Amino acid sequence: MPPPGWYYRLSTFFKEKFKEKVSKIPLDAGFSCPNRDGTISTGGCIYCCNPSFSPGALAREKTGTKPAIREQILRFQSRLEKGREDTGPEIIPEGFIPRRKYLAYFQAYSNTYASVSRLKELYEEALQTPGIIGLSIATRPDCLGPGVLELLAGYARDFHIWLELGLQSAHDRTLELINRGHNYRQFQEAVLKSQSTGIYLCAHIINGLPGEGREEMLETIHRINSLPLDGIKFHQLQIFSHTPLEWLYRQEEFKVLAMGEYLEILCDQLEILRPDVVVHRLLSEATSSDFLLAPDWHVPRALFSQLVEKELKVRRSYQGQKYAGTKTFV
Repeated sequence: MPPPGWYYRLSTFFKEKFKEKVSKIPLDAGFSCPNRDGTISTGGCIYCCNPSFSPGALAREKTGTKPAIREQILRFQSRLEKGREDTGPEIIPEGFIPRRKYLAYFQAYSNTYASVSRLKELYEEALQTPGIIGLSIATRPDCLGPGVLELLAGYARDFHIWLELGLQSAHDRTLELINRGHNYRQFQEAVLKSQSTGIYLCAHIINGLPGEGREEMLETIHRINSLPLDGIKFHQLQIFSHTPLEWLYRQEEFKVLAMGEYLEILCDQLEILRPDVVVHRLLSEATSSDFLLAPDWHVPRALFSQLVEKELKVRRSYQGQKYAGTKTFV
């Protein structure tokens, strides 16, 4: 039985698998999204402001340029291994060889939304960069076209591959409200299609979406438990400027969760989450306060993780303590 306060951190997973720390390098590969380019919609999800959470997308918006994938990786590695903050362009030392292990995290927009030949070019540029032991690829469940899973499954034979699928909510009513452009069934089909490929699967969810209360958020976890998912990323709903969600928020159509409310719901979710599901993230952080309208918590992720652990200890609980054991992969 796990001790009170325990949850299955990504850092623990990496240490178990690789016997050392592994860091993720956020990348902007210049992808778009079918929910923005007119294929599905032109408006995107009503909360979407990609530069608000993707350092690469933020840099592209500020400079109008996007460095090559290899250059982005080497800059990040050099900065991290010298203990520098991300304060500007990093000059890569001649002959630099990273000492640590890294995953190339294709983060900005939908990172399987291109031809297989283009994906192969980008992914292999990352995989051929020193220090990279695998990929983490954020995308939509409806962007796994012909050949994409076969490509990733091929890499998974030699590299560590995470496929991160945006779900946000397991409730179709909510997905329609936020203009997500897909339903829960499509997410479920994408997960089932991806199992047994050697690819690790992670779901993204957002707590506090308009119209959802505690029961709806818990139900999303129950549905995740029933699928062959290996990981989960939790996000709190954030309101960013110049998004359709800003208008709803200013019209007082809904209220964002207070930090205490979010903490309580999150711990409720962890208690029922399958104990083998790796928790990649508990909290979102905006890349810049210039974008963020609400909630204004000013809590770093590391400190929030400590608050979660403390709350679970107070409850004498841990991840999976209330898991019903209904693992029903089909």
